[in-house]
Amino acid sequence: MTQSIAAPAAPAPGPVPQPAPKGSLWRQYSALTKPRVVQLIVFCALIGMLLAEPGWPRWGLVALASLGIWLVAAAAAAFNCLVEQQIDRRMARTAWRPTAKGELTTAQALVFSSLLCAAGCAVLLVAVNALTMWLTLATFVGYAIVYTVVLKPLTPQNIVIGGASGAMPPVLGWAAMTGEVGGEAMILCLIIFLWTPPHFWALALYRVEDYRRAGLPMLPVTHGADFTKLQVLLYTVVLFAATLLPWVFRFSGLVYLAAAVVLGALFVAYAFRLWRDYSDALARQTFRFSIWHLSLLFAALLLDHYLDPWLFGAR
Repeated sequence: MTQSIAAPAAPAPGPVPQPAPKGSLWRQYSALTKPRVVQLIVFCALIGMLLAEPGWPRWGLVALASLGIWLVAAAAAAFNCLVEQQIDRRMARTAWRPTAKGELTTAQALVFSSLLCAAGCAVLLVAVNALTMWLTLATFVGYAIVYTVVLKPLTPQNIVIGGASGAMPPVLGWAAMTGEVGGEAMILCLIIFLWTPPHFWALALYRVEDYRRAGLPMLPVTHGADFTKLQVLLYTVVLFAATLLPWVFRFSGLVYLAAAVVLGALFVAYAFRLWRDYSDALARQTFRFSIWHLSLLFAALLLDHYLDPWLFGAR
């Protein structure tokens, strides 16, 4: 009898911890940086760098500026995961993040974010210029603090207002190469600023229950799907007009104009279908197309920058 009672007490209580797979900690830290989001940020900054100079750019400066901007953008993403870890646990879209799952502690995420931000600012200050460093740091504060901590949990206009920081990458790239903020860079900033609401609202439409569970006042939660769909359509129309500004101000040529018209018409068509005949599948398609829209639009701008003078002569 004694043996039968004592026998179960031998194993240690609870599950036996398994050793983490090699490289898993690296993957966890990498996931904090939201690589795909940061990739688009650096791409837009790179476009600003390449457009800022008439010929081939100084590639060493481009590489260092891209590195510094990537580090600070990754730091902002990691800080966002840190602040929103409780919210992320309640959302299917974000529950996998290392901070939400408890795979990384608050201290680990904070130290990681701080080191990335400090390293990025140091690279930009020493190897690029002070203006780019301060603008990039301001973008970090705008996204990680103003948007994540203040705006996102308080107002359905969080995406509109907070979109200003997300629209800054072309300005950062332009400043890195020229040491100033040019009007052309501000046009690119305006395009991203107007692109951001329909991009995120398309996502929020088919993820509305996620946001409702998390208690976030996204537009579909506070104003309903019909109002949000109309806003998506209106913003895409205004965005279409804004994408023509580089050509209007002779900042680009016919190559870009053709791409802007086709991409803009497709985005408006998606938004119109979403407004008239909504489905979650269509909202998901609209969200995905919006990413292609911005990527291809900026790629066309770069292609135009190098091809248009050769095809049609100097503007």
